Amino acid sequence: MGQSAHAGTDVAGVILAGGQSRRMGGGDKALRLLAGKPMIRHVIERLRPQTAMLVINANSIHGDFEQFGLPVAADVYGDYAGPLAGLLTGMRWAREHFPAAQWIATAACDTPFLPANYVEALRQAAAPAGAAIAIAALGERTHYVLGLWAVDLAGDLAAYLAGGERKVQLWVERHPHVTVTFPPAATGDPFFNVNTPEDFALAERLLRGEAA
Repeated sequence: MGQSAHAGTDVAGVILAGGQSRRMGGGDKALRLLAGKPMIRHVIERLRPQTAMLVINANSIHGDFEQFGLPVAADVYGDYAGPLAGLLTGMRWAREHFPAAQWIATAACDTPFLPANYVEALRQAAAPAGAAIAIAALGERTHYVLGLWAVDLAGDLAAYLAGGERKVQLWVERHPHVTVTFPPAATGDPFFNVNTPEDFALAERLLRGEAA
């Protein structure tokens, strides 16, 4: 599967690629070429060294993701139920395929500048705080989709979704959590997400080392 061993042997990485890419004009933006390779490839290369296993969460299984040599897990909800559905999918995948996992670390498929110390910084903050969730932030902006999540929360999350709830922040606030503030990267926001054609053009320039 192209997986690699890592010191964080209890962390599975989950790349969330189940959105509809409406602001990008539809289609799988994860597969659009960014600086010469699919955008999701940038995320894979940044997250893979930080986790013991890696899985792509997509809304449905199709062959386009096979090129990356990683398992693909379809959403447990097939109605574009949002990032929490991807989170639950990742937790259930980890339980079945990687029982040693105590945590999953999530990254969106459109965050090509993910920090190299992303997972370690979240873990170091979660442990002393006794937190079940560690969320990434830059300055005053909290990125509720990006974080470290205890796999044991799967049952509670399933019940939350079954009740028709979809808001990530409200679910996070139900559990012990910590927010981890990261410093700006050389390219600016390390959690910059590519949502629009304009974002895509900016990310292309940044990755190629050009001025914004």
